[in-house]
Amino acid sequence: MTLPDSIRQVIRGPKVMTAAGLRAAAIHVAGGRIAAVGAYQDVPAGADVAEAGDLVVFPGLVDTHVHINEPGRSDWEGFASATRAAAAGGVTTLLDMPLNNIPATTTVAALERKRETALGQCAVDVGFLGGVVPGNRDHLAPLLDAGVFGFKCFWAPSGIAEFVHLEWPETILALKALRALERPGDPGIPLMVHAETADGLRPAEGDPQRYATWLATRPARVEVSAVAALTAMARSTGARIHVVHVSAAESVRLLAVARTRGARISGETCPHYLGFAAEDIPDGATAFKCAPPIREAAHREALWRGLTDGHLGMVVSDHSPAPPALKQGDFLAAWGGIASLQLRLPAVWTGARARGLSLEPLAEWLCAAPARLVGLGGRKGSIEPGADCDLVLWDPDAEFSVDPVKLRHRHPLTPWAGRRLAGVVEATYLRGDLVYRRGAADGPPHGRLLSRND
Repeated sequence: MTLPDSIRQVIRGPKVMTAAGLRAAAIHVAGGRIAAVGAYQDVPAGADVAEAGDLVVFPGLVDTHVHINEPGRSDWEGFASATRAAAAGGVTTLLDMPLNNIPATTTVAALERKRETALGQCAVDVGFLGGVVPGNRDHLAPLLDAGVFGFKCFWAPSGIAEFVHLEWPETILALKALRALERPGDPGIPLMVHAETADGLRPAEGDPQRYATWLATRPARVEVSAVAALTAMARSTGARIHVVHVSAAESVRLLAVARTRGARISGETCPHYLGFAAEDIPDGATAFKCAPPIREAAHREALWRGLTDGHLGMVVSDHSPAPPALKQGDFLAAWGGIASLQLRLPAVWTGARARGLSLEPLAEWLCAAPARLVGLGGRKGSIEPGADCDLVLWDPDAEFSVDPVKLRHRHPLTPWAGRRLAGVVEATYLRGDLVYRRGAADGPPHGRLLSRND
């Protein structure tokens, strides 16, 4: 194999998750990108070689659903703490959601303020999503021109006063506008929809300390009816729709049917829906509160089948932290959000391994599929020539108990506390630079602010 003289760095191991599957390989790095993926023994003379040993070498994880909340709610989370947590979890690229920060990212001015806040703080690469709210349809094209990778909207109250949910007619107009803005060859501009209908939410009845009381306010049919409507909108408008945090079994079936009929619609789920079940959540354990809620075990198993059948394409964190005071009280008063940015890889691998699944689909769900969703396929989420050399080296056999104090996001609060998980991240590389090594001190932030127009 003839290698260019510019190759001065090689990362290699017997278990590298390449585009062709898990195999022994040597990754040749030039200018922060992968120049070649060769045989294990193919190393240029004089190259600096990093040996992975028995660790699995994965593409850096891509997380397209992260609430960083800065500026405006920096006491909830911030770019420095969130991206350090991401690096420790093997995440090398994340997309920041447009709400929970003040101002919400619904205008170019708000996007620029967010970029200014993030500049120089990020340990990993960060891109941004824009928001669709009533009255801002004229801002969609400018936000795209400014580099957002897609958009987010709600069909039920978001819990944030600055981010008002859409009605169905407004959603259709937004979808038509985004469809018209697509470029030739564009994979589509995704509208990410929180699929719960406002008119389906039920008033609380019963003890607010009981998890069952919270669950009953947002029954599965609230999500399912929204997904059914979205599949119809995808067919009628031709626009690209992505259903975020799918939690209900019937939603998976509806997405599968719509896709077989040619609709440009996809769905994601999250580690908490795959790892927990409503039956097991103790009363008063408000760390588990999120929306849609964690449902019964039958829904959890349907989500796993949806992943393995290809009807759900990816698993993202929906990292939505808040100060501990906002998670206290009862299930009706507490903030609804789960912090898990650092734990996505081991949480999902633990469930996959228990079901006899291999490592290959994990790389699709956590890396390649999220990258493709936002137009970063071929650049992020894969180990192939031309991609950024973003890698995570991890031990799928090592186990640990989750200690919240060791998590790097701003507040040590998570429902995963005390859980025994498999999969320990040992090192994370961003464009060939080592940005995390377990047990070592952090270096300066290496992350870049990404743009759809790069």
